[in-house]
Parts: sequence; structure tokens; C-alpha cells
Amino acid sequence: MSIIENIDCFVALDDCSPTVQEYIGQSTQVPGQEDAFYVVDIDDILNKHRNWIQSLPRVRPYYAVKCNSSRVILEILMGLGIGFDCASKGEIQELISLGALPKDIIYANPCKPKSHIEYAAKTGVKLMTFDNTEELYKVARYMPDAQLVLRIRVPDEHAVCVLGTKYGAEMDDVTNLLTLAKKLNLNVTGVSFHVGSGCTSAEAYSIALQNARFVFDVAIELGFQMNLLDIGGGFPGSSDSPITFDEVAKVINANLDLYFPTDQDISIIAEPGRYYVASAFTLACNIVAKKVIKNSDGSPNAMYYLNDGVYGSFNCTIFDHYETKPTTLDAYRSGTDEQGLLSTDQTQFQTTIWGPTCDSMDCIKKDFYFPEMQVGEWIIFPDMGAYTICAASNFNGFKTPSLKFYVKSYGFELISQFYNWAKIANKLNIRPSGINLNAKNFRGGSLPLNMIEVN
Repeated sequence: MSIIENIDCFVALDDCSPTVQEYIGQSTQVPGQEDAFYVVDIDDILNKHRNWIQSLPRVRPYYAVKCNSSRVILEILMGLGIGFDCASKGEIQELISLGALPKDIIYANPCKPKSHIEYAAKTGVKLMTFDNTEELYKVARYMPDAQLVLRIRVPDEHAVCVLGTKYGAEMDDVTNLLTLAKKLNLNVTGVSFHVGSGCTSAEAYSIALQNARFVFDVAIELGFQMNLLDIGGGFPGSSDSPITFDEVAKVINANLDLYFPTDQDISIIAEPGRYYVASAFTLACNIVAKKVIKNSDGSPNAMYYLNDGVYGSFNCTIFDHYETKPTTLDAYRSGTDEQGLLSTDQTQFQTTIWGPTCDSMDCIKKDFYFPEMQVGEWIIFPDMGAYTICAASNFNGFKTPSLKFYVKSYGFELISQFYNWAKIANKLNIRPSGINLNAKNFRGGSLPLNMIEVN
């Protein structure tokens, strides 16, 4: 089932069209509009991909579906020629239903239910990871022709979300695992690792690639034909990350040249998630209630109640350890970097932001300083595309935010050339009366496109 309940789209066709910031502002002014909504900047995703292929030319991205499984996003990424990292039967089913080829999917979960392995075998998804002996016995029974990738544990103490405590074989266990795979007549073709989600140290990739080279050498000595290296995820997706994507790419490229030179004919893939979608999604929430209490020293403490919370998009504050960046609508439209401020002398008050449910745990951000707001005004949260709506629920009957897509003319022209453009257009319901869908035929003006509900 899609995470999208309903979709809107806006195509900015010329320089007179609203910017994405202005479009968000306009969307809040629609009569009767009070529900939380996302604006998705398609151009941001296209620019991220352009930067990827320029910065990591040897590495093919396999998008981590778990990060954000919007069908429109998946279709766009498919049109870009990106592969997909799936963690379950359900994610594989979704990708296959959208037309993804089995060869473009890696089943990157080292611990899989047997029925999920059988489904992968039935659909032809052969590439899958493992990190333990029991998984090898399962694969030998239910999919003996799988193309196995040994996931190793690497140092990930610099990650926001540490994964090594759950997944990845210890280096001391590598030889035993590979020996068992050989005994079971299984086909190990590669090595994978993950430096942790939200990695804050580029050097983590240096150590990981060195370890991966060691595993390659052991496997080759045992007689395996090794042809795949999966460098996992952890790539930064927003501009305020402790490290930049370019810094990470520089370290990766240097170590790929050192440990996996081009003359070895090895396919290299990665599993970026937040890199592609984090900064493309901006969330707008309406203040539905307000309460001001007094602190022990008599100072005011403002409490604002929004129409989205930790049971919805802001589950990321719990599961992804994400620190939200609320700002006022006016400050967002002005492009200021200060949190919620239009000017440095604007008065701020101690503030707590709550979600809409009855649970007192539904607190988005506590005890920070923010300008005074009123009921009916909007608070904007940038960089909300990663691990947000994918884990949102309808607890207490509150629906998840809708998506409004925004794209400029050159981005629209690019996606209109995709092989799957008709399917993308259908999901966005881009059928303006009297308009040819070929972007080259658009001339002047701005074209708001009203969309229908997507199941």
C-alpha cells in the first residue's frame, strides 16, 4: 500500500513562476487548508543524482527503499536508472509491481524469513546478503542459486544510527562463513558493509574498504568468483551534515583506486537513502492550538500543538535520532538560516512543540527558543524526506500529510523523457486539458496541476 494518500503538483515553467519557497507559502493560503502537507522538490532529487554520477562515477546507487517508499519517488529513481535496496518481500513486491527488473534489486537483509527467500527465488531476485551460518543453510534449501554477498561488520561509532550491533559478520568469522558456503555449494559473489546511517566520518569508509579487500582475497583463495562490492549507505542528505557528500566521495574514490582498481572488473554499488530524498521534502504544519505557561522564574513558556507529530512524520526524532529544524513561514520564505527568525533582534520565547495525539510522549521539540506564533499560523520543517512518512501511522485517527510535488521546467523536461514517463504522469495525474505532455511544447506562464487521490 502506498504511503501517499493524495498528491498535488506544480510545474514552474518560467522565471516568473513561484519558487519552491513561494509555492509552499501559497499552498498555506488555500481556503480551508489546515492539514499538514509536504512539498517535494523534484529538481533537488535530480540534482542529487547528477552530483552522484559526477562524484562517484564508479558506483551505481541502489536506493534504500526503506528510507522513503513514495511511489512517485520510486518511479523517478527508476527512470534515472537507479537500482534498489530492498529489505523484505513487501518492498520487493512493490518494486516489481512498478516494473523494476529483478537484476536491479539487491535483497539487502542478512536475516530473512524463509518465505521471503522463496518469493525472491520465484521473482528472480538473486542478489542477497548474509552474515551468519543459519542464513546459509536457509539459502541452500530455498534458493541454492542465489548470488550471495557477505555483509561484514565495520566500525560505525561515528554514525547517528549504529547498525553494527545487529548486522555484519565479524572479521574473525569470515573464513568459516565462506568455507561453509563452499561446502554447501553456494555462490558467494561479493562483499557488503554499512558504516551506519547518518555517518559523520568519511574515514569510516577507508577502514571498511580495506576490510572488504581482505574478504575478497580470502574468498578468491577459496575459489569464489568475486565480482561485486557493496559499500552500503550512510551518505549525508542535507547541507548541515557534519561532513559533505563531496568529502565522503573523495575518500571513497581514493580507497577504491587503492584496493579495487579498475582493471579488476568489479561492479561497485551503494545503498543511499537519505542522500536522495532528505532535502527534497519540506513539511508544513499548522498550529491548531496554543497554550502559554509560566516557568518558575515567571518567564513565559509557549506550547504549540501541531497537526503532525511523532506518531506521524516526526517518528524520525525517535527512530532516526533526528533533530528537527522548525522555522516560521516568513523566515523560510526569506531564506534566513536563523531558526525561525527574520532578524537577529526578533524576540524569542522558550517553546515546546507538541504533536496532535493524546499521548504526552508526542513531543516534537522541547524547551528551545522560537518567535511567538498564533493559532492558524504555519511552522515549516525542512529536510524531512528521510525516515519520516515511511514509518508514520494514523494513531488517534490523524492522517498522514499529503504530498505536493514541485518541479521546474528543465526538471520537468528531463523526467518527461524517461522510459516510464507515462506511469509517472499517471501517478501525478498530469493531464492538463489541451496540453501536450511533451515538455518541449510548454511555453511561458506557470501551470498548477490539480491532482487526484492515489491509492
